[in-house]
Amino acid sequence: MNVKVNDNVLVIAGKDKGVQGKVLATSPKANTVVVEGVRIQKKHQKARKANETSKIVEVPGPIDASNVMVVCPVCKKATRVKHNVVDGKKVRVCECGAVLDKAYSKKAAAKAAEAATEAPKKRTRKRAAKAEAEAENN
Repeated sequence: MNVKVNDNVLVIAGKDKGVQGKVLATSPKANTVVVEGVRIQKKHQKARKANETSKIVEVPGPIDASNVMVVCPVCKKATRVKHNVVDGKKVRVCECGAVLDKAYSKKAAAKAAEAATEAPKKRTRKRAAKAEAEAENN
């Protein structure tokens, strides 16, 4: 299953076709996902305490994982997920080349920023610098 919790997905089939939403839950064994605002079902909720009232609550229901596509955060298009190995880790990648795994993309950005900053010059004490200069002159 190429969909993970907190992914932004587009529904491509069914009654809610064309709706975008966030994945709230996944069930790999049943191959289903629960998407925010999709397949809304009414659930009767009984009052559990004396001061509560019974009510009818609307909750999203599960849909098949094959009916959704992950939306790339960079190019904002629904895309098929590819898998690449980057730095020894298998990560999900969009067709445009952007990394879809948020946890890995943060680490990759941090590494890139770290590599971009040069190491500061080694600081030497003035006495040591004077002693080296005198040694070279003599």
